[in-house]
Amino acid sequence: MPSDTVLYQAAALCLTYPDDDFRARLPLLREAAPQLREFVDHAALTPAEELAAHYVQVFDSTNRHSLYLSRWHDGDTRRRGMSLVRFKDLYRAHGLEFTGEELPDFLPAVLEFTSRTGTLDLLAEHRAALGQLRCRLADFGTPYASVLDAVRATLPTGS
Repeated sequence: MPSDTVLYQAAALCLTYPDDDFRARLPLLREAAPQLREFVDHAALTPAEELAAHYVQVFDSTNRHSLYLSRWHDGDTRRRGMSLVRFKDLYRAHGLEFTGEELPDFLPAVLEFTSRTGTLDLLAEHRAALGQLRCRLADFGTPYASVLDAVRATLPTGS
């Protein structure tokens, strides 16, 4: 789905820590991915320190809003290790080597992978986890839920 390529890349940026580089890209993100305007407008109007603190509160404080997809299915069990290997193997099968500082199941990394390869396999496979995360973000009252809404809207139904 080439039309969604930019959305996946933009969503990946929206779900990473909001540093100065992110803030500089907000006008581009707003134009390139209209599906993310609700979040991008919020980020643009929120002072940098407040946005960064909110990110930490939402994603770094607990596992309730984990951006690590295998955690939703496997928890912190041995089975998760095999899931992480599978992510890396899938990246390699598409000619990409995962070298990020995060684990390979980190949602922004998966979104970037999807953007680069056009394959929805990982997102579709973890649709339930994305739905759970989205619900928890909405219950928490964070605009990050709208980013998940935009991504989930691109996935085939019945996945």
